[in-house]
Amino acid sequence: MPQPHIFDPENEQPLASGLFSTPFAGMYFLPFHGFADERGFYAELFRLPELNSELQEKFEIQQTNLSYSVTHVIRGFHAENWRKLITVLTGTAFCAFADFRQDSATFGQVFTALVGEQGIKGSFFLPAGIGNSFCVTQGPVNYVYAVDQLYKNRDTNGDVAISLFDPDLQVPWPIAREEMILSDRDQAAITFKERFATHTAL
Repeated sequence: MPQPHIFDPENEQPLASGLFSTPFAGMYFLPFHGFADERGFYAELFRLPELNSELQEKFEIQQTNLSYSVTHVIRGFHAENWRKLITVLTGTAFCAFADFRQDSATFGQVFTALVGEQGIKGSFFLPAGIGNSFCVTQGPVNYVYAVDQLYKNRDTNGDVAISLFDPDLQVPWPIAREEMILSDRDQAAITFKERFATHTAL
């Protein structure tokens, strides 16, 4: 299987809205707009009207969440039945995205991006069914995700947790497995083929 595509907006043409498309349909990269001087910087993280101009259904944020992770923490793959806008505010994370939408032309494919202080600066919009994961290469990482459902009310039927070390997804993680810090849930996650055993393409 070929190595996953590495996303870099420097190699892409922006859309009319100023956003960038990604290898997955309906998923977008929103670059920061900022200004820096000797005091520090000011940045617009995202502008929803620009994002919504690309979407068939308007994205309305209902809840914003924050995870804090030290160097070598790894989280994922998690996909939920909600849409989310993710942003790395501090540190650097190697992010891997997998398409778990069974009706998608890119079902089972992966792409990666180095995001944050030592990588690209911006936010990713993920439609429901896209699995996201990240490994902290320079911590701490403050990882913000805004979602369009309240956690307490959300539909959990579409939730998916797939192994970070899945042999079919083949993510080229930048650190060795024995150096990673991960949860028991992520350690015990099932494989891609176990989760989607009935899919005709497998």
